Amino acid sequence: MDRSRSDVLVMGGGVIGLACALYLLKAGASVRVLEQGLPGNGSSHGNCGTITPSHAGPLTMPGMVGTALRSLWHRDAPLYVSPRPDIARARWLLGFARRCTWRDYQQAGEARGAILARSRALLADLVAGEGMACEFEEVGELYVYRHERSVQADRPHVELLRRLGMDVRVLLGDDVLALEPSLRDGVVGGLLHPGDARLRPDRFVAELARRVRELGGAIETGARVDEFGFDGARISHVRTTRGVFYADRVVMALGAWSPLLGRLLDIRLPMQPGKGYSLTWDTPPAQSPTHSLVLREAAVCVTPWATGFRLGSTMEFSGFDEGLNPVRLDALRRGAATYLREPEGRGEVTPWWGWRPMSVDELPIIGPSSRWSNLVYATGHGMLGISMSAATGELVANLLSGPAPSLDPTPYAPSRFDL
Repeated sequence: MDRSRSDVLVMGGGVIGLACALYLLKAGASVRVLEQGLPGNGSSHGNCGTITPSHAGPLTMPGMVGTALRSLWHRDAPLYVSPRPDIARARWLLGFARRCTWRDYQQAGEARGAILARSRALLADLVAGEGMACEFEEVGELYVYRHERSVQADRPHVELLRRLGMDVRVLLGDDVLALEPSLRDGVVGGLLHPGDARLRPDRFVAELARRVRELGGAIETGARVDEFGFDGARISHVRTTRGVFYADRVVMALGAWSPLLGRLLDIRLPMQPGKGYSLTWDTPPAQSPTHSLVLREAAVCVTPWATGFRLGSTMEFSGFDEGLNPVRLDALRRGAATYLREPEGRGEVTPWWGWRPMSVDELPIIGPSSRWSNLVYATGHGMLGISMSAATGELVANLLSGPAPSLDPTPYAPSRFDL
């Protein structure tokens, strides 16, 4: 490959950017990935690693605005909105609030369900076909409840999944405890999602990077994008800290950084960084869960692997505020201790935080730009980057190289925001 030119430049070396690169390479394109750090160092690294068609239901549902407002006074709330003034965040929150209707919930749920189901099928084949060592397991995910009112509040979730044809099984408390002896008494019910899976996200991203390089793709690390060159309505080149690069097409897969780079392109992306946290132990506890768990009232996700144990989740809207918040890490520990007999792993524990790319309508932004003729978006995947990665890569490759997409691209098109 020429040192400065390729068919496609992919901006972003997280799970979405690398999945796009892999599928483009398979379609016969020459590809270069521009990554400001190392592959997968953002939210692709410390997330819970679950592959969840069950998460089709968006956050945009009636009542969510009230939950967000109440969180202003509780820094340890599962959903926390910082009271610090921020015009861009306020604009995003107003747009989000307008979409908290049952109509929008159903529409977004159907579109999320479609891309999640497609990606779930592709990921199983991808991991096996490419020989990816990433602890992929098709074990399902279990929602756990300690209060009956929470069970009732999740009825729309069950109805949506069943309408989409997904398998969701309603369990009584005793059934949950029999299925997961790692849980403490006091469980009143559960939802089993047999179609969900899990993997180690850091290893999955490393395996994606390996295959991209093996197929002839280039990954430029330490390549922070500083400037764009233009030829009319076309991006002619991308200037980075590693040099200037040229391509026929440019893919924006920058995750939460997409709105910041969008400013250089005179684009206002309707996205906000949603800060998430996790704690990871080197070794799982002796009484480790079998399934991945969602502890519903605490909003804590539990992912056990053979080589580790992770508590994660929470959603914090505090702009691009950096650093670990010990209050929110403590909330993960307290939440897990309420549900699990052994709520923490063994060995060294690693705290982590990362920004998720939250679009205002809870749908990813995938497809060609109307502003720049050779720009394609692949961003805004929120908390579901791992889950949606393979289908996003396939869709981007289809849009750029063919054949016609098997997944209808309309719900994810940037044109819905006039981008």
